Amino acid sequence: MNAPVRRLSFLVASLFAALLVSTTLIQYVFAADLNARPDNRRTLLATYARERGEILVGQDPVATSQPTDDEFKYQRRYSEGELYAHVTGFYSFYGAVGGLEQSENSLLSGSSDKLFYRRVSDLFTGRRPQGATLETTLDPAVQKAAAEGLGNSRGAAVALDPKTGAILALVSHPTFDPNSVAGHDLGAVEKNYQELNTAEDRPLVDRAIAGDLYPPGSVFKVVTAAAALSSGDYTADSTLPGGASLDLPQTTADLPNFGDRPCSSTGEVTLKQALVVSCNPAFGQLGMDIGADALREQAAKFGFGDAPSIPMQVTPSSVPAELNEPQLAQSAIGQYDVRVTPLQMAMVAAGVANDGVVMQPYLVQSVIGSDLSVIESTEPHELSQAVTPEVADTLTDMMTAVVDEGSGTRAQISGTTVAGKTGTAEHGSGRAHAWFISFAPADDPQIAVAVVVEDGGEASSETGGGIVAAPIAKAMMEARLNQ
Repeated sequence: MNAPVRRLSFLVASLFAALLVSTTLIQYVFAADLNARPDNRRTLLATYARERGEILVGQDPVATSQPTDDEFKYQRRYSEGELYAHVTGFYSFYGAVGGLEQSENSLLSGSSDKLFYRRVSDLFTGRRPQGATLETTLDPAVQKAAAEGLGNSRGAAVALDPKTGAILALVSHPTFDPNSVAGHDLGAVEKNYQELNTAEDRPLVDRAIAGDLYPPGSVFKVVTAAAALSSGDYTADSTLPGGASLDLPQTTADLPNFGDRPCSSTGEVTLKQALVVSCNPAFGQLGMDIGADALREQAAKFGFGDAPSIPMQVTPSSVPAELNEPQLAQSAIGQYDVRVTPLQMAMVAAGVANDGVVMQPYLVQSVIGSDLSVIESTEPHELSQAVTPEVADTLTDMMTAVVDEGSGTRAQISGTTVAGKTGTAEHGSGRAHAWFISFAPADDPQIAVAVVVEDGGEASSETGGGIVAAPIAKAMMEARLNQ
């Protein structure tokens, strides 16, 4: 064989070898990555062709897959879309985005390992494969009350069953209609998604569990009071400074009370009175007295620092690691760099309500197969013992006084004892968020609530939480108790 023929034969053999290697790599090595590519139309079509499981609130589906006549086979639909948008998320050309659609995508799509034997059974029986249904813990009446209460305001509201940790309401405003980004018109979906994604008020952000966390303001005083009572050095009758301001060490600045008014005519208050009137100087001094370590440890017992999965991932709430005394005084009243989610503050209220025990929050009660069998069910799980039952009783008595005679009177419910705490969290010059946390009935709690309304208060006044947020919490509690 002459040299040109040998070179040609070698070239042809090399090309065949390269083709064999590339085919092997594509089919076996890179197959999973190629299938997972968002621009892989074959995978997208195959995914759309499978009926996704429903998401239920009570017995009503709020997310379903409806048959269509186009190439995608099924269309994801969301009933009451805006009410449950941050719970469901949405499923579209972008894949599963946000809420349960994303966090439980493998179950809803039917690809989860938990459904392996069911898929094998479908293969032999000829049943059409479909995803599992998720039964949520939400109470539709409480969810609706929260949404209506927030109205056009920015903010969030969360409600928990304090005895189990079940999430009864999870609302974030502004909201959006997931149907607008779940259609089969790619151009319309792209336009709507970009509008939502670039909107100044960020409707896609779930403010209840994530986003830019909030300063809690005075609702954090419940944590500070818990730390003090748990130390054994304080009781509800312990005396604290109650002047118009507190002289802070290491700085020429002081810690003023709201409106620069004294907390009492005598210049002193008890710990209980300090919570009722939300006395900044008293809690600032209390924070410096108990120390940064005790404050952080108490916050951690309520769940601060944890990143729970509900199953959506929750951004951890935090108390700063390094604090000098002025910073510690500010942190003790929920300012400086203390940052929280509304879910975390609902957990604080729920922990006090549940004899000091904080339960793991959860949103999915059960996973149901296509044959209506229960694949798995969530059992309540204790997260921590935040305070003793005795301390919890004392805090309940103090929080009940806030609603009975203090800044939280607008949360009163006829015939029911309500425990609560107002908060006004400064976050800029003259700007403040309005907070309220509560639970009811105080003697047998059925619901714990946290509400925050962005820019709902004034920096110089503690009334914002009581006027703006407390009525929303009241409506949520009534919706649960009146069933």
